[in-house]
Amino acid sequence: MTAPSDIGRIAKAHANWHWSEIAFWVLALACGFLFPSRYLIMTDIVRLALFALSLDLILGYAGIVSLGHAAFFGIGAYSAGLLALHGVVTQPALALVVAGLAATVVGFLTSFLVIRGVDLTRLMVTLGIALLLEALAERYSNITGGTDGLQGIEMEPVLGLFQFDLYGKTGFFYALAVLFILFLVARRVVHSPFGLSLRAIKNNPLRAAAIGVPVNRRLIAIYTMAAFYAGIAGALFTQTTQLASLDVFAFERSADLMLVLVIGGTGYLYGGLIGAVVFKMLQELFQIITPQYWLFWIGLVLVVIVLVGRARLHRWVLFVPNLVIRQFGGQKTAVAVPESDAS
Repeated sequence: MTAPSDIGRIAKAHANWHWSEIAFWVLALACGFLFPSRYLIMTDIVRLALFALSLDLILGYAGIVSLGHAAFFGIGAYSAGLLALHGVVTQPALALVVAGLAATVVGFLTSFLVIRGVDLTRLMVTLGIALLLEALAERYSNITGGTDGLQGIEMEPVLGLFQFDLYGKTGFFYALAVLFILFLVARRVVHSPFGLSLRAIKNNPLRAAAIGVPVNRRLIAIYTMAAFYAGIAGALFTQTTQLASLDVFAFERSADLMLVLVIGGTGYLYGGLIGAVVFKMLQELFQIITPQYWLFWIGLVLVVIVLVGRARLHRWVLFVPNLVIRQFGGQKTAVAVPESDAS
């Protein structure tokens, strides 16, 4: 049996920053200077990464499956659009928080329905919530703009200093800063005792309840937090594109999110971030090669991942870097595969 002191030491070791994490964020920042002509697609990747991070919080750490996570993305997108359109909150950063809080309220109210079921029930409930919100947005077209979406959205400069430009430079650095800040918060949460209790609930909710973990309250809390993150991602979408339409509630958006996590893996925060990069790069590549059948090739990649295994692919990709490091720097490996993703 592992002593409590050993558990604390292991948890603290996992919470420490690894050099590869620092390199990841330095590389993400450097992309803004290395690829000035690709700001729009990079901003899209950052938004998708934040959206995937929100789903990973409930799927990878609490075991809550969802096919309607776009519901909160849509709430955040429309909230940010309406706030800007009617001049209620003109500062983008403040409007971002308000839009996230709007999604948080919806997430809290719907969490009581989601936690009552098991996997299949949760899939249907979350999908139903997204479809219901999409239908309501279409019904009240005088507010949402219906199929035409919100028209005439104009964003003020971020913090009164940085004006959104046509090339998307401000939008990229703004979205990247938001992603980094929220990632730090999520990282602190998952490595806290609260995060450890979520892992216990995911592994065995009955045993977690038996040792005194308030299962339902933990699930409600993380589901509400994930809704806030998804709402922020939706608000970023509206603020950086100056567009909000019924598409933000679409089932395809939630489905793409699941594909991102299949590619990147769940249960460690970088899975959604890496998956978003790979998914968008594959989408761009396959759309150039075969514009009509790019989904077929995405599906083929997913089949290969399932058959071969993500951990094995990870080792194949890092074979040469690890070989070089072992040759010149001892027996250390370039990147270790997270235990939660090795299976």
